[in-house]
Amino acid sequence: MKTSKIDEFISEQEQIDIPEVLPVIALRDGPVMFPGAVLPFIAERDVTLSAVEYSLDKTSRLVFLSWQKNPDVENPRANDLIEFGVIAQIIQIFKNPDGSLKVLVEILKRGILKENVRKKNILLFKIEPLEVKYRKTKYLEALMRKVKELFEQYVEMTQAIPKEIAFPLEEIDDPEQFADMVASVIPGKFNEKIRLLQELHPKNRLEKILQMLDNELQLLKLEEKINERVKSSIEKSQREFYLKEKLRAIQEELSGENEDTEIAQLRNKIEKLNAPKYVKDKAKNELERLSMMSPYSAEANVIRTYLDWILNLPWSKTTQDTFDIDLAQKILDEDHYGLEEVKERILEFLAVRKISNNLKSPILCLVGPPGVGKTSLGRSLARAMNRKFVRMSLGGLRDEAEIRGHRRTYVGALPGRIIQLLRQAGSKNPVILLDEIDKMGMSFQGDPASALLEVLDPEQNSNFVDHYLELSFDLSDVIFVTTANVTYSIPSALLDRMEIIEIPGYTDLEKIMIAKKYLIPRLMREHGLEKYKITIQEKALIDLISKYTKEAGVRNLYRELSRLFRKIALKILTEKIETVKVTPKLLEKMLGIPRFLEDEILDRPEVGVATGMAWTPIGGTILQIESAIIPGKGALILTGQLGDVMKESAQIAISVVRKLCEETEPQFFNSHDIHIHVPEGAVPKDGPSAGVTIVTSLLSAIRNVPVRNDLAMTGEITLRGRVLPVGGIREKVLAALRSGIKEIIIPSKNKKDLQKIPEEILKKVKINLVDDIEEVIKIALSGVDSVVNKKC
Repeated sequence: MKTSKIDEFISEQEQIDIPEVLPVIALRDGPVMFPGAVLPFIAERDVTLSAVEYSLDKTSRLVFLSWQKNPDVENPRANDLIEFGVIAQIIQIFKNPDGSLKVLVEILKRGILKENVRKKNILLFKIEPLEVKYRKTKYLEALMRKVKELFEQYVEMTQAIPKEIAFPLEEIDDPEQFADMVASVIPGKFNEKIRLLQELHPKNRLEKILQMLDNELQLLKLEEKINERVKSSIEKSQREFYLKEKLRAIQEELSGENEDTEIAQLRNKIEKLNAPKYVKDKAKNELERLSMMSPYSAEANVIRTYLDWILNLPWSKTTQDTFDIDLAQKILDEDHYGLEEVKERILEFLAVRKISNNLKSPILCLVGPPGVGKTSLGRSLARAMNRKFVRMSLGGLRDEAEIRGHRRTYVGALPGRIIQLLRQAGSKNPVILLDEIDKMGMSFQGDPASALLEVLDPEQNSNFVDHYLELSFDLSDVIFVTTANVTYSIPSALLDRMEIIEIPGYTDLEKIMIAKKYLIPRLMREHGLEKYKITIQEKALIDLISKYTKEAGVRNLYRELSRLFRKIALKILTEKIETVKVTPKLLEKMLGIPRFLEDEILDRPEVGVATGMAWTPIGGTILQIESAIIPGKGALILTGQLGDVMKESAQIAISVVRKLCEETEPQFFNSHDIHIHVPEGAVPKDGPSAGVTIVTSLLSAIRNVPVRNDLAMTGEITLRGRVLPVGGIREKVLAALRSGIKEIIIPSKNKKDLQKIPEEILKKVKINLVDDIEEVIKIALSGVDSVVNKKC
């Protein structure tokens, strides 16, 4: 489409009908323009204004431009004009406030004045357009190439012409157009340019242009030599002295003594700065640069900001660690209930640090579900060690510069967040919490996880270099604590540099203790209810935990308790009472209908339905896996929004069941379709731990034997029928117990995970450890021992 429009435009230009008589505009002076160029000029004389008006009315905006022999002549006549000129077309006209016109014309062709057509107040002439026919020869091509070469040299050496003007020449293949374009931009005297315009053949024009360019290049080279000679004649010391004195005088004129005072203050601060020698040397160099430039320049502000950062960083300032183990234990217990593994790791570090001062600071990664106290643990660690605490959220971070900073070449550049946190802390050995490290992103701006590799490596972080400072800062005294909900989204190289401490979800008993010991007293203070007698029955607290929250942590529990205390405050003021006893009945009245119902076990054993246990980011849960056998051609149907791994588990389960059944009925699977469904179809499900549950459900459906409804199971299945270990045992056991399950089946190799489960929980549930699927079947299928050999 574009090409056709351009062709139409070109053809329209070529078809312009030039009248025999044209109004003539006499130019006093100004540049000599060539065909293809656009020329602006001011029309203010009557004779010029009349010519413009005549062209608009009679000649389709076409005019003839000529130049006066004597620019001082006010009213030019025919013999005052140079007979050679150009035919142009008016493109735009702008009216000035003084009545004159600003006219923009496009030069079309060369022309010559032939005969004056006399008319009052206007110059009218018969015009003869000038064109020459020529053939493009090798000589012309060679001329064009040489002119292009010299023109590029000229543009490179001079500052009078922008370099971009040489780019269009690469696209021009027509000798005449090429010659006119170069002629319009190269320097030259008026008479030289007129002679160029009078040359009709492009060969003659290019030869003259070549001479002019060669002459200009020689002059430029001579100017360069002269400049170098003058430059070298001034001794370096004299030049520096002169410039310094001149700059000092300018600064004194502009700002009096203020600038000198600022420089003196900065110099005094640098001398007092307790920092390594390389830092002070860098600061002094920047101060010297600042003293040499105008205080109002943009670069001066950049240097001031840079010096401010250097002078306010804690290069050597530290806080004194507290090595009192008993006090640290007391502080950790005050702030958090349970979490013994984390507390023990912190106390170990303090103990070793008390004995030896050479121990490197640990880099801990606390992994666990939301709301279990990962972030607040960092604050408690800092309090226990008497260190400053600062926090940075990494969630959604996509720019490497957030960690390493921007280089000072960028406008508004600042150091990275690590250096900013150290300045905020005011010491070089704070506790820095990097929150949500598993939620960092990656973009075209870089990978922040890769930038953290140096920060979190004890072997490298003693020489951490921020892009803004360009100075190494020792991070080896910093205790870095990172938090995450999961580890699979953390790059392996970064994960390898951290000590992983898993923080499991809380049991209901732990939540009750946390509520009684921490949350309720805190909320009583926050709501001003300490002076009133408020008690919450334990049964009501259990209902609040189980029916109004569903989480591994206590964040929603805190929210619901806060809502409860607001209701209590309103009740106290409206009913004018001093005592409130929260019972399960009053709890439901205040908080409304329970939001969650526990995953309930089946009322009775059912055929083809087995209960499995699953892990989620907010804790464990139970789920029923349903299987149905229907007449068909051996197809497998999977529903319930299953992930790839879970689909593979189902396929393995089919193979295991076929292996168990084919001896008794080999043709059964060719004549029946198998449908496996996991309820709550809107919720995505994945993982290998449902393998034994799928096998049990399938075998139950095929043998028509019900599965025990008080039993839950978990474990990965292999083609040989082996039961492999899985994760999340603690959360799964707690979920089964909450749902009323009395007996569970787990892989034998998960026995070690039972140590993480509180003793009081283990007493309430029977745990079966299995290695083979046949052991599962004997326990699960209502106590029937001969299920495997039973006919399909």
